[in-house]
Amino acid sequence: MERRSSICVSLLSVLSFLLLPASARLDPVLRLPSEISGRRLEAGGDDSVGTRWAILIAGSSGYGNYRHQADICHAYQIMKNGGLKDENIIVFMYDDIAYNEENPRQGIIINRPDGGDVYAGVPKDYVGDNVNVDNFFAVLLGDKKSVSGGSGKVVDSGPDDHIFIFYSDHGGPGVLGMPTYPYLYADDFISVLKKKHASNSYKKLVIYLEACESGSIFEGLLPEDISIYATTASNAVESSWGTYCPGESPSPPSEYWTCLGDLYSISWMEDSDIHNLRTETLRQQYKLVKTRTSVDETYNQGSHVMQYGELGINEENVFLYIGSNPTNENSTFIEDNSLPFSPSVVNQRDADLVYYWHKFRNSPEGSSKKLDAQKELFDIMTHRMHVDKSINLIGKLLFGSKKGIEVLTAVRQTGQPLVDDWACLKSMVRTFETHCGSLSQYGMKHMRFIANICNAGISKETMTKVSAEVCSQIPSTPWSSLHRGFSA
Repeated sequence: MERRSSICVSLLSVLSFLLLPASARLDPVLRLPSEISGRRLEAGGDDSVGTRWAILIAGSSGYGNYRHQADICHAYQIMKNGGLKDENIIVFMYDDIAYNEENPRQGIIINRPDGGDVYAGVPKDYVGDNVNVDNFFAVLLGDKKSVSGGSGKVVDSGPDDHIFIFYSDHGGPGVLGMPTYPYLYADDFISVLKKKHASNSYKKLVIYLEACESGSIFEGLLPEDISIYATTASNAVESSWGTYCPGESPSPPSEYWTCLGDLYSISWMEDSDIHNLRTETLRQQYKLVKTRTSVDETYNQGSHVMQYGELGINEENVFLYIGSNPTNENSTFIEDNSLPFSPSVVNQRDADLVYYWHKFRNSPEGSSKKLDAQKELFDIMTHRMHVDKSINLIGKLLFGSKKGIEVLTAVRQTGQPLVDDWACLKSMVRTFETHCGSLSQYGMKHMRFIANICNAGISKETMTKVSAEVCSQIPSTPWSSLHRGFSA
């Protein structure tokens, strides 16, 4: 009789528990099947982490930018090996590399000279022109109605979830590239991050950002109290670096004419490939990546890896955000762990020149491919000289021949954002491009110059007049063409 009574009490307890609202079940021992499938962690079964989400973005297109999509594909393999599910990993990549006619290994992408295929299994969530700012913001905010094209996957996260964002591409002061226009501007990105926080739809959010002047995306802009931690490949005033490039050491296989990866990106990923991320903290990984990316803090062909936002988050384990490969369980992190240095790297903005030069050099003499490669190299150099010359002339006309360069290159104090009026910056960019042609991924380096024109109080009317005077016509190269729209 006592046993029957005990069973009845137990059943009543379970029934009472199941009838409780979800918010009242703080630490349930039993769960309904729907609850188990909806909120189980992808690795380790540690329910305190909620669900891990990852957004991976390659912001470029074209075979010369091979490394950016290679970075993103490698990151996907790390997430997958770490236990994240495809439904929680959202990939943005133009997807024009793996089967590009210039790819010597069709259907395969590698991220290091001796590396295996990182393209296999990568979800094609947003490809081609669906890789754009609007879709990225909609995905991050979990706004399914605002997504256009693609798989429709969004970050449908809750207050207990952890989100990881990795972006790899070209950048400039206050801006990040996209394969479609417009580009991604820092103020818009920060605004969306604040909106995401206000929606109470994550517990912690971590951002790894690979781009030139990537520190300028967060400098003076990212709040320290919205549970976001970010690291960047460079500070607000310097370039980031490509690696595993032709003619450098270590070099890609001889049949590759383009860089395979980016220094900051491959640093954190090659660390994640070999270490137990359950015991390694974000701070420890940051220090390892910082040392390697700075070339042992010599900054000889290296950059300053930075961190922004809520720095206390970096005491948490990397595992909380990207999982950990079970095969690394016996790898214990020690403070004197180190990553191999790359003896030589290439400035991110010159990596495309390396590609076009090797393409030209390796094309058969007298062939149409040789002539085409020569024209491509000529076009890109013509575009670069045009943009540099136009910006410098505008500076001289606005501020005088002696003071022009001084004003345009001025850097604001640490902690200040690039510009006070972001609407002015975007307006001035459009004004310049209307008369002088596209800035393109190379011209993004001049964004500080244009921001300083705004900071100096120059009117749009004056900028229009000066730009029209400097640029009588737009060069007829694909780089200067505005057929794809304005970058702002």
